[in-house]
Amino acid sequence: MGDYKKKNGTTRIGDALRWLVKQGKEVAPEILTIAGNVTGIEALNELSTKIKGDTGLSETDKQMLLEELRYDMIEMQETTKRWVSDNQTDSYLTRNIRPLTLAFLTATLFIYIILDSTLQGFNIDSHWIDLLSSLMLLVYGGYFGMRSAEKITKHWKK
Repeated sequence: MGDYKKKNGTTRIGDALRWLVKQGKEVAPEILTIAGNVTGIEALNELSTKIKGDTGLSETDKQMLLEELRYDMIEMQETTKRWVSDNQTDSYLTRNIRPLTLAFLTATLFIYIILDSTLQGFNIDSHWIDLLSSLMLLVYGGYFGMRSAEKITKHWKK
């Protein structure tokens, strides 16, 4: 699979499964469903169990998928560690950078909308709009997606 870079919110395991399907290999629908709904470590563990028990995949394919899954787990664990560390610091900015970024991007979008609707001739270059759109999708998805994943994880642990 080479050097992996996360893009469009995909996981390494998801990319590996898509690659296998494109190669014409048969992957159990149950595995694809679980991989499509990965929201945390528990889901990755469940996916690992299903891959290990699948009879349709070759041992080589299983090992490749399990290795990609291991990298996804490490990435999720390291992200969680970083966020926990940020929240335990005494620095206001470090603890609140994600919500402040979210608020700033939302305010920027709101200002652009107001200026665009009130000022004649106000025009924002499309490159800036594309950048703002990408950043907002990333921040909103990361902030609310990870908050939801944390709450689900806490609920399952109870």
